[in-house]
Amino acid sequence: MKLINKILKDEAGATAIEYGLIAALIAVAAITAMGSLGNSLSNTFNYVSGQMTNAQSGKL
Repeated sequence: MKLINKILKDEAGATAIEYGLIAALIAVAAITAMGSLGNSLSNTFNYVSGQMTNAQSGKL
């Protein structure tokens, strides 16, 4: 019984688990932000590329 009480009161692993959960949350947020930023950059570069093509062919 003393062993079970000792195990239940031990909080050494709880901190590591909390840090792991925080790191996972930060990773998910970063991946989501980078995906959104990637789409925005892709649209911007496609627009610029189209404008450069039009300028080269004299369509502006």
